Formats: sequence, C-alpha cells, structure tokens
Amino acid sequence: MTLEELYELGQNFRQKLTTFRAEIHVCGSGGCISSGSFQLKETFEKVCEARKIGADVRVITTGCMGLCGAGPLVRVHPSDTLYVRVTTEDVERIVDSHILKDKPVKNLLYPRDASFFARQVQVALKNMGRIDPESIEDYIAHGGYEALAKAITYYTQEGVILEVRNSGLRGRGGGGYPTGLKWDIVRRVPSAEKYVVCNADEGDPGAFMDRAMLEGNPHAILEGMAIAGYAVGATQGFIYVRGEYPLAIERLKKAIKQSERTQILGNRIFESGFNFRIDLRIGAGAFVCGEETALLQSIEGQRGQPRPRPPYPSQVGLWGKPTLLNNVETFANVPAIVLNGGKWYSAIGTDKSKGTKVFALAGRINNTGLIEVPMGITLREIIFDIGGGIPDGGEFKAAQTGGPSGGCIPVQHLDTPVDYESLTHVGSMMGSGGLIVMDQTSCMVDIAKYFMKFCMEESCGKCIPCRVGTVQLYRLLDRMTNGTATDEDLDTLEELCVMVKDTSLCGLGQTAPNPVMSTLHYFRREYEQHIHEHACAAGVCSVGAEQTDSAVASVHQGEGA
Repeated sequence: MTLEELYELGQNFRQKLTTFRAEIHVCGSGGCISSGSFQLKETFEKVCEARKIGADVRVITTGCMGLCGAGPLVRVHPSDTLYVRVTTEDVERIVDSHILKDKPVKNLLYPRDASFFARQVQVALKNMGRIDPESIEDYIAHGGYEALAKAITYYTQEGVILEVRNSGLRGRGGGGYPTGLKWDIVRRVPSAEKYVVCNADEGDPGAFMDRAMLEGNPHAILEGMAIAGYAVGATQGFIYVRGEYPLAIERLKKAIKQSERTQILGNRIFESGFNFRIDLRIGAGAFVCGEETALLQSIEGQRGQPRPRPPYPSQVGLWGKPTLLNNVETFANVPAIVLNGGKWYSAIGTDKSKGTKVFALAGRINNTGLIEVPMGITLREIIFDIGGGIPDGGEFKAAQTGGPSGGCIPVQHLDTPVDYESLTHVGSMMGSGGLIVMDQTSCMVDIAKYFMKFCMEESCGKCIPCRVGTVQLYRLLDRMTNGTATDEDLDTLEELCVMVKDTSLCGLGQTAPNPVMSTLHYFRREYEQHIHEHACAAGVCSVGAEQTDSAVASVHQGEGA
C-alpha cells in the first residue's frame, strides 16, 4: 500500500459513512457484553430491518465507552447521544423515536455535560467506543495508520525518537521510564536482529485498561509498535497477552491479518525498505510474567521467571538480542504523538509527568469504568467529580493505586496530584492504572492481607525473600485479622516488610510489602485495635466472627467493566 492508497481508502470509507441516516454504536467491552450488549446489537438490527431502514442505519459493536457501571451503553450518531442501561425492551423506542423521528428517549439519556466525560482528556482512548474494532477500514477512516505512514515517509529513525523524547512520554506500565530514552538506547545497540515487545499481561486486581484498549482499538497498538520498530531498527514484534482475554486475542488476530492483507504490515511498508511483522504470544495467567525479564523468558518458551539485571532487555533481551519492551497504553499514545508532535503532547500534564493516564475505576465508587485524565489532576477530582463519589452517602476511606505493588492513600491526601512523583511521595505509585476506592466498610488490615495473599500465590518462587517472605507476611496478617496477634508480631511485620522489599530479585517481591507498609503508616490504629482490642472498626474481621474478605468485595466491584 502506498501513502496515496491509504488516504484514498480512508476517504472512500468516510464517504460511505455519509450515506447512512444514522449510526448505532453498541458497547462491546467486557462489562457490557456480560449485560447483554451482543443481544442488543442483534435486536437493533432486527428492528431496523422490520422498519425497512436496515440499509440506511449502520449498527456496529464498538470498544469500551467508559461508563462501565451504567451499561449496556448505546451511542447514536450523528447526534452523539449516549444511552445508559439499555435493554432489549428499549430498542424499539430508540429506533421509533430517535432514529425515525429525531426525538431522543429522555429517560435513557446520559447528560452531555456530566463531569464523568467533561473532565477527561482522551489520547490513548480517542477512538474507543467510536469505531468498529474489527474493521481496518473504520480505523483508517478515523486517521488510522497515518502516523506510521508519516514516520516512514518523512522522518528518520532519529527524528521519530526525537518527537517521542520531546513528548515527555513515560512508560505507562508503572515504571515511568522515559519512553524516548529507552527507544534511543535500543536503536544505538549494534545488532542485525532487534525486537519490539508489547506487554499486555495485565494482572493487577481491579485493572482492565489493557484489555479494554486491545478489545476496542487493536490497530492503534499495532500502529504504535510498527512506529517503534521503524525507530529502533526492528523487524519483528510480539504482543504478549493474557490467555484470560479471549476477545482481545480474537480481535488482535483479526487486526494483524487485516494489516497484512492491506500490506500495512509485512514487507516494504508504504513502499519503503522497512519490514515489520507482529505475532501473538499467549500467557498462561502467571502474574510474574508481567515483569519484563520473566515475560521475555516466557516468549522464548522457557519458564517465566525473572533474571537479574543488568544486562537490561534494551541491550540483551529476547534471544539475547536488543529488545524494546513497552506496555499497551504506551504504544497507544505513540500514533497521536507522531501525528501531532511531541510538543503538543508535552503541553498536557505536569513538568515531570507529561500527557494523560488511563485508569480503571473500581471498588466503592458510583461511576465505575475506564477513564483517561491529564497528569496532575487530583485524586479528589477523579473520585468525586469523575467517579461521582461514594455510593449510598458513604465516607471515603482510602484509594489504592498501583495494584498489589502500590499503596493505600488516605483521606488527608485526597488533593494529591496524580503524577509519578506525587504518588510515590505519599507511599504509593502510579502502576499500570488500577484505582480501587474504599469506604468505611473496608478494613485496612484485611485489605493488606488480600493483596499479600495475591502476591504470595503469584510468586514464582525463584528467590527466597519473595517465596518465603510473602508467606510469613501473610501469616502475620492472618493472625491480626483472627485476633491472635501480639505486639511482637507487629514489630516482626514491619521488619519483614523491609527485608522482602530490599532483597527480592524482581519487582513483584520488591513491591509486595507496599500495601502493608502504607496501611501501617496511615492506618496503624486499625492494626493496634485488632491486636489490643480484638476488634475491627469496619466490622469485617472481629474475633470469633466468620471471616469476610471485604477486600475481595471492594476490588471486584466494577472489575468486570
């Protein structure tokens, strides 16, 4: 395909779209699917056919529209009207009133000026919920692959990397390493073989950002990876995706085949000397494989265990070759940066944390779902303006960021800016983007125990501090929740947290104590209450009562979105 053919294909499809009197977009992300969105789409098609307008109305399944807790969601164009909690019984009303008479169904409408959408800035999620993720034509019609064509046609490798460096984009997987710097390191390493790897092994409890982006706009990830391949001199890419994401895998496979069929991926891309292919590798559900060296081991067909660093993957990675490894969200930002320029992206966010960040809101919050916000926005704005606050008039207690590797941020730090430095300063971390909200019904000791149990079970067992230390930490926390702990146990808990953090081999073990350490710091009174009074203020783990894992309930409320 040439650049001219790309533009022509996009123009032709855009022209085709103008022939429809209306478009009906039905959310096809996980939460809405579980609520019957596929049945909704079929019903819309049947009703339109019955009304003799089937050829004039385009009905498609899209990616996540964001407001997952109010699904199934339906958006009608060209009016850009969003309907919430739509059932099959509502379909005829929407078609008869809105499509045929241009009168929206008021009781199903979501307000245009609602703060949930008004406070967001979408870059990585720009086309989510607005295109058919299984149509390359739809992606191209919305500007897809123009960034790749621009990079190959008008930029040198160094020029592309310079734009990425100027953008200030940092790795969105949690580490926050400058993306452009990492790309430049890989580019500079002399090697005939180099690789680009996308880490889509999303394993944090409550997180669904990667899944939603892969399901809703897979071509954006392919385009970002191809641009990276051109910039660093790689010809082969791999996407390492969780086996628990069957819909994402299916749509990625279709997207790769479509890109190869249209000659956007493959040999002599856009009539250049650049060749690039992408293959999938399916993970088996091991959380530790989210760690970059363990992930690379798994791709090679070996047991997914971390290895010591240095050397780093950028120098010695997949099969001993230089390897660029970024996560899904990082690659999703790249096309917009190349199209609009690094300075455009760097104008969003803060001095040290540029751009936007995608979060999965879950837990005790009214508006669970997927959001993208500018760096520097406060936790208070996310939780109360975008998230709508705590259900049933409840009282905010803490927010967990960074998943099992992060910390719990209490009410006194609600005005903390959401950026890499500020979250670290209050004892948490950015992480990949999970944000779990807790209220007064959550016991913070129980929360710490839940996350420690997760880390204990997910440890690969390679190093003793993590393999043994997480077990001992869990047992100490269990003693506290069942009322048998002593002051000596509390001292041991603190000492063991430091030991595991300082001596573990990889990031899983090094960060596993974080939820314990942050809850000890901000909620020590709850630990002391469990030990001295044999009581739990939240009423979750009182002595003699049947144990209820409040953490599980909090984490998984809204997780299916």
